Amino acid sequence: MTLLDDAPSVAPSPADRLKCRNCGATYPLGPQHACYECFGPLEIGYDDAALAAVSRAQIEAGPANIWRYAALLPAGQDPAVRVTLNPGGTPLVRADRLAAELGMRTLWVKDDSANPTHSFKDRVVSVALTAARELGFGRVACASTGNLANSVAAHAARAGVPSVVFIPADLEPGKIVTTAVYGGTLVAVDGSYDDVNRLCSELLETDDFEDTAFVNVNVRPYYAEGSKTLGYEVAEQLGWRLPAQVVVPMASGSLLTKIDKAFGELVDTGLVEGAPCAVYGAQSAGCNPISAAFAAGHDAVRPVKPTGIAKSLNIGNPADGPYALDVVRRTGGAIADATDDEIRAGIALLASTTGIFAETAGGVTVAVLRKLLDAGLLDPAAETVLFNTGEGLKTLDAVADRVGPTYTISPSLRSAREAGLR
Repeated sequence: MTLLDDAPSVAPSPADRLKCRNCGATYPLGPQHACYECFGPLEIGYDDAALAAVSRAQIEAGPANIWRYAALLPAGQDPAVRVTLNPGGTPLVRADRLAAELGMRTLWVKDDSANPTHSFKDRVVSVALTAARELGFGRVACASTGNLANSVAAHAARAGVPSVVFIPADLEPGKIVTTAVYGGTLVAVDGSYDDVNRLCSELLETDDFEDTAFVNVNVRPYYAEGSKTLGYEVAEQLGWRLPAQVVVPMASGSLLTKIDKAFGELVDTGLVEGAPCAVYGAQSAGCNPISAAFAAGHDAVRPVKPTGIAKSLNIGNPADGPYALDVVRRTGGAIADATDDEIRAGIALLASTTGIFAETAGGVTVAVLRKLLDAGLLDPAAETVLFNTGEGLKTLDAVADRVGPTYTISPSLRSAREAGLR
């Protein structure tokens, strides 16, 4: 995965450093995710002048995928070195029937199940694996609750590079199949996602994995930046403006923080006018450490043991939890959680009013939206965007015992009439 010596000249990356989110220490760009001074998480820092030079016309002239925003990302400025399935460009669906059901005025669903492997993870993986290629890594790996596993295996297959994907052994069968089918190495671990993630961090320190880019460990700062493209797209699809409110599902909390970061960058660079946008977070009651901290008024997030059907959100020790709390409080939002039954009802409500079949994370987001409205914490008259991050076909077991044929009849007119069909 090394760069070609004769690669064409392209615009340099606007990224110019790694910076600690806790103490502010800075480091050169590279495969590092933790601060040497305080052990805080690192994120990408940018040259403000380079970002400010980006125009709407430049973005609109780009491809209809995440790489139209390459000038705002830390990797992939050269199309020849991108590792990508060309994710992004997903629909922003006007959800009038869902809005009416909930008593809202204007509601949109950003449907990221329309990505190549049917989740928003294609965005982060494309950026992470492109960065891994630029950094010279020969293999890619990840710890995953399912959607990331699908995407890493698929991107690696497209690029022709080896992959090693680690998952909890009790993952939904659909997500196991849709990872294994791509032919990479799939390792099921008897433990939670937090156990799997800890194992990956340990493996990274061994000689056997020194040439491996773990997308959510040593190249995590690059990986996380891919989520910004969701925020960029929503603003562009709304005519280069910000919505008043957004509701985002949370596992680690990273997606919520990066959508907020995207909105801030668009305002700072003059691509959109500044406007308040309240950010709301949604968790499963079976794994709600960030929601619990918000409800208690705490700044620290206490780890929990995950349970419940929303396995893609089951990160008991969320790395970005404190930063998600900061974003929600700063923007005037809130965080709530939903039970398994509420999640199933959310999946059904979204499907029956929009034609979008969401996985359990989408059910969480719809259910929490309803709770926030009922509690008076979210303005029903304000324009709102709800993020659906994955496809319902991946979590069929969550609703399989609750839906089915309305009638079962024999192939005769008499049987149809006896069933009451009209």
